[in-house]
Amino acid sequence: QVQLVESGGGLVQPGGSLRLSCAASGSIFSINAMGWYRQAPGKQRELVAVITSGGSANYADSVKGRFTISRDNAKNTVYLQMNSLKPEDTAVYYCKANVFTSRWLEVWGQGTLVTVSS
Repeated sequence: QVQLVESGGGLVQPGGSLRLSCAASGSIFSINAMGWYRQAPGKQRELVAVITSGGSANYADSVKGRFTISRDNAKNTVYLQMNSLKPEDTAVYYCKANVFTSRWLEVWGQGTLVTVSS
């Protein structure tokens, strides 16, 4: 069984920074793309950023220039550095990974709440 565990959420003032982490554990043979999604109250879940196993990254237009996704393949961990946070970044942030065990699986974390407020 594969699990993703997120950490690093919390309350931050506008203009501040947070770093989210997501660690995958279990019977993992390999991990392809890893990504971060978010869901604000009353809104649909949306893609924030995704990174391939080779390190190629893509971002939602709303976070370009402010957020940076990275990963440590040796630790099966993906990070999201969030700078210049805005109130509209407030959401539950979810990690997702495409993981190969005995077959390819799409695995989601439980989510971590980020609140941007003064």
